[in-house]
Amino acid sequence: MKIQLFQTEIIEGEVKQNENRIESLFEEKLHIDTEIVVIPEMWNTGYDLKNVAEKADIDLKRTFPFIQRLAINHQVNIIAGSVSNKRNENIYNTAFAVSKTGKLLYQKDKIHLVPMLDEHHYLTGGDEVPDVFEINNIKASQIICYDLRFPEITRYPTSQGAKVIFYVAQWTTRNIDHWRTLLRARAIENCVYVIACNSVGKVSNENHVGNTYAGHSMVIDPNGNIVEEGGDQEEIITAEIHIQKVTEQQTYIPIFESLRPDVYKHAE
Repeated sequence: MKIQLFQTEIIEGEVKQNENRIESLFEEKLHIDTEIVVIPEMWNTGYDLKNVAEKADIDLKRTFPFIQRLAINHQVNIIAGSVSNKRNENIYNTAFAVSKTGKLLYQKDKIHLVPMLDEHHYLTGGDEVPDVFEINNIKASQIICYDLRFPEITRYPTSQGAKVIFYVAQWTTRNIDHWRTLLRARAIENCVYVIACNSVGKVSNENHVGNTYAGHSMVIDPNGNIVEEGGDQEEIITAEIHIQKVTEQQTYIPIFESLRPDVYKHAE
C-alpha cells in the first residue's frame, strides 16, 4: 500500500492560506496510485493560540467538508491531521480521517496538552482513548503530537488490533531526538507500523524563540526500521507499507499474548 506524507509549513492564523496550500499539494504532488495521504497537526490555524477562539473551526463544519471534497475528487483516503475545533463552548485539538468516498472514519481529541506551549490556557484536553477504525480495509488509529510521549495511549488501539498508528504533529527541533526515538519505540513495543507526519517552519510562541518545527516525518516498520524519513524542509515523503509484516512480527514476538495486566500498576 502506497502512502504519502505532506510535510508542509502551517502559517499561524491563516486558515484560507493553509487550505490553499494543502489543496495545491493534492493537485500537484499526489501520485495516482497513492491510497492514503497524511497531513500535519493543527493545519487550519497552526499554533496561533492567542487568536484560536476566533479562528478555530466549529464542530468540523468547515474543515470536514474541505477534506471530504479533496478525498472524493482525488479518490484517496486522508488522515486529516488535526484542527483547532470548537465544541460545546470548549476548543479542542481534534484529529480526524476521511475515506475516499467522503465518509468520516474517525474523530478524536488530543488528550495531553503541551505545558511548554501553554496549550492548557487555550485548549481543552480530550478524555477518551484513541479508538480503532478501518481505512483501506486496515485497522488503524490516529494520535496527536504530545500524546506520543504517553505509551499507554498507543497500547490500547494496538491491543485491539490496529496494525498502523498514524501520528500527526507540530513537533519542534529542540526535541527532535525525542521524536525519532519515541516513534521507533512505539513501533517496536507494539510490533506495528508507525506513520508520522510533522510540519516545518518557524515557531512564534514566546517560550520557543528561535525554535522551528522539525519535519522528519517518517514511516517505521513493525521491527522499528525507518522505511522513509524526511528532512527539515517542506517535502513529500512517499513509502510502500506491507501489512503482513505486522502479523509476521507479532507472531515472532507475541507481545499481546505476553501481556500481564493483572500485575501492572498505573500512576494516578
